[in-house]
Amino acid sequence: MNNHDTKLKVLITGAGRGIGENVVKKYSLKDHFVLAPTRAEMELSDDDSIKNYLGQKCPEGVDVLINNAGINELSAIDDFNFDILNDVLNVNLVAPIRLIARLCKPMMSRKRGWIVNVSSIWSLAGKEKRTPYSASKSALDGITRTLAVELGKYNILINSVCPGYVDTDMTKKNVPPAERVLIEDFIPLRRFAEPEEIANAIYFLGSVNNSYITGHTLVVDGGYTSK
Repeated sequence: MNNHDTKLKVLITGAGRGIGENVVKKYSLKDHFVLAPTRAEMELSDDDSIKNYLGQKCPEGVDVLINNAGINELSAIDDFNFDILNDVLNVNLVAPIRLIARLCKPMMSRKRGWIVNVSSIWSLAGKEKRTPYSASKSALDGITRTLAVELGKYNILINSVCPGYVDTDMTKKNVPPAERVLIEDFIPLRRFAEPEEIANAIYFLGSVNNSYITGHTLVVDGGYTSK
């Protein structure tokens, strides 16, 4: 069988809408088997829930893991909310580590696997009230590099994708319309990304098309961080 015809088993978190929903479509169009658990099926802040879901749905592991789920709750440092910090770190950082730790062993045995961590430009650039979010995403990029070194000998490729401003519900929640106009004027491409455009990058890094890129942080931001 041609390697590019191989059907992969894929697990993606946060697939209910936006970028995640579009990633599911990418894999499904190529007839890959996709697991996209809802929060009711797998609670990312609960290790027992993660363990139970993986044991029931993919006891032999998966070929591809996409850590896409994330929350972005704002907190100013002069009135800092540590409950928000804990929630954001648990979903955005601890859960991906838990999933990687549990799913890497079958990949190591097969000497093949792809992991994509969905990060953010706020791991690279600053924006007010994003301390919890930036902390989680900067750390996610850090473990991506660390695990690329640790897992490379098993032919497991792990990368992170840093979207810029994307036209999603989360962005609409945190970016008022007037601010959006100013941001679009600042972005070299003069627009927010469509979720499908981010999904294209994630799919490439998490498929047989990628055979030699690992430990990389791919910024997909329309040139925002170039300025």
